[in-house]
Amino acid sequence: MTAGRCTHSLDIRDDVVIKRYTSWGRGEPHREWAALILLAEHAPDLAPAPVEAALDADPPMIVMSRLHGTVLRGRHATGEQIKAMAAALNRLHQIPARVVDEVEPAPWGPAAAVAKTRAWADKQPDLGDDPLAQEAFRAGAAWLASTAPDELISNPLPPVLGLADGNRANYLWDEHERRVRLIDWEDSGRNDRAFELGEVCEHISRLDGILDAEQLLAHLELTPVEAERVRSFRLLIALGWFLQLGPGGPATPHNPAGTLERQAERILHLLD
Repeated sequence: MTAGRCTHSLDIRDDVVIKRYTSWGRGEPHREWAALILLAEHAPDLAPAPVEAALDADPPMIVMSRLHGTVLRGRHATGEQIKAMAAALNRLHQIPARVVDEVEPAPWGPAAAVAKTRAWADKQPDLGDDPLAQEAFRAGAAWLASTAPDELISNPLPPVLGLADGNRANYLWDEHERRVRLIDWEDSGRNDRAFELGEVCEHISRLDGILDAEQLLAHLELTPVEAERVRSFRLLIALGWFLQLGPGGPATPHNPAGTLERQAERILHLLD
């Protein structure tokens, strides 16, 4: 969860996309290539197909098949599109656990999110003078100081392969086939399913367009344990974005006016 980070450039051609990495200190090219190979075997056509790679070049480069469609960021997601998102996530999360166990852990997951969000809260970020934002900060900081976030770190359920990035720009709607595919696997890895779903529901891109998170979750057949963990992760991720949205905050330049207030409302709703 880093606001405004750009790690690559894209050369989009008729049949393929060439991705060149502008930063790769966290192993992004290797992560993406490994994920594309795994997906081609276990969930073909859910993501771009791997074509070739130069992972140790300077800069590293991956060539993958081009998927046609429109990203869901900035759109009012329809019921059909939300159902297609859920179908894509269900298919991704059905990759066998024995396969996922061999995948490197994602760099952004429960432990990292808990630690980073608490660190942001401890800095007492300037969130301006809006009373709603101040109320949301107090309530959110109290939750972060409790034992509830610590209970999220250990996953009682089998891990899944995840994007570790809930940006709706990673969800590509194919108007012709009426389906959703997933792109941008550079942060991917083994992760907690509930965390992944919390990311999808609460990534700040939800404010760029409309996504009915409750409708999405209703299509995912969550167990009671998963449902409760998803709600807690939603709060954690929403708080992480909220704490970056004050005057001069790192997420502020990338979001429209009023985002802080809308995010404060979200925090209080999730805490209710």
